[in-house]
Amino acid sequence: MPETLSYQIDLNCPIGADVRQGTKRFGELKRAINGVTQSMLTGQLRALEKDGLVHREVFPEVPPRVEYSATELALDLQPVFLALHDWWKRHE
Repeated sequence: MPETLSYQIDLNCPIGADVRQGTKRFGELKRAINGVTQSMLTGQLRALEKDGLVHREVFPEVPPRVEYSATELALDLQPVFLALHDWWKRHE
């Protein structure tokens, strides 16, 4: 795992919540995040994949199907992220 993460943690961002709930396709994630652009979501997912928190699977179909799911590392960090989110909400 890299010494520094290559993305910013946004505690309001539902990417983590959606991916933790099972495998999701790109379009499902994009619809779940109000106002996110395709390039913003692509960048975040690539960074999360690079850091080992999201698994990306590409299926050789036409059109291509890509699915995202949380890795074991991400699931292990879930209590930490939830505690951080609770702290943030108390100090808004």
